[in-house]
Amino acid sequence: MTADTFSVRLTADFFDTHGRLKFHDAGLDLLRECGGIRLSAFEEHRPVIQPHQIGDAHAVIVLTPQVTQASLDGCENLLMIGRFGVGFDSVDVDACTERDVLVTITSGAVDRSMAEATIGWMIALSHHMLSKDRLVRTGRWDRRTEFPGKELRDRTLGIIGLGGIGRELVAMLRPFGMNRPLACDPFVPDSVFHELGVTAVSLPELLRSADFVSIHCPLNESTRGLIGRRELDMMKPDAWLLNTARGGIVDEDALFDALKEKRIAGAAIDCFENEPLQEPHRLSSLDNVILAPHSVAWTDEFFRDIGRTVCGGVIDLYQGRRPHGVLNPGVLQRPGFRTRWARATGRNPDELAGPDSSTERHP
Repeated sequence: MTADTFSVRLTADFFDTHGRLKFHDAGLDLLRECGGIRLSAFEEHRPVIQPHQIGDAHAVIVLTPQVTQASLDGCENLLMIGRFGVGFDSVDVDACTERDVLVTITSGAVDRSMAEATIGWMIALSHHMLSKDRLVRTGRWDRRTEFPGKELRDRTLGIIGLGGIGRELVAMLRPFGMNRPLACDPFVPDSVFHELGVTAVSLPELLRSADFVSIHCPLNESTRGLIGRRELDMMKPDAWLLNTARGGIVDEDALFDALKEKRIAGAAIDCFENEPLQEPHRLSSLDNVILAPHSVAWTDEFFRDIGRTVCGGVIDLYQGRRPHGVLNPGVLQRPGFRTRWARATGRNPDELAGPDSSTERHP
């Protein structure tokens, strides 16, 4: 391995069975056009990345496989795991940090698409679009008076997790004439709520007051099972729940019962506790729920922006800048990491940016 061959590998699930890229544009041209970078792909897909798949790579761009402590064994050249997305519950960040491996996510790149998809679902739920579609398909035209909808106007949105997606959602909903949004996020300062025109509330207050409860927080130990039977019982009977974040945040058994018993008006669910689903989920037997296979926000622009962000981060690292979306920036200061980077690039380790560098790029 020489300094002019910075090796970047993609997990195999970026490609179909014929070896063709599944996405119209995943930002890979940025890597191909950057001199000194060699791009390749894993030969097979495995649910958990194996060390031999990483091999001598300096960076790995990961779509869906898990990265565990064992994945990193013997990977002496590895500098970076780049998650193709914003969720990182599939990556053992602590293990990466221990092995002097940066972990990046594409924060910001998914905000617009996720917010737009959430609004689409809000309208679909409140206007009973699926029910009206079924009336036509089953020849029950005369029953249309049974499904009057509700506009977004004068309704209240409650956001759980006021990160980039939640903030974009607030901005995009302004023309709809909704009430002042509510949000629950203990990690966001009061100044941000004020700037956005959002009221900070506790989770119980949000659940009791919101017409739409939209989940946009990460899955971790504090959010696993965050919405269970007790929380669902707090919601208004004519309110809707939307989860485009992660399965496991919502107790699926409790949600099924609440929907079946009409204790809430409906739900839209994009993510599940156990993915991928190999057979129809039992929620699909209900007529007041919309389901998607963890892809409701997938658009050409979504993949383009994610791809440009993660690939741009690889290039930044190669050229000595701090990548965008680093989860463990302290690694940049570690002697082992800096020595490995210098060996990979043929440059002086003092040329590598530190954890406080402000060179982050956005799509």
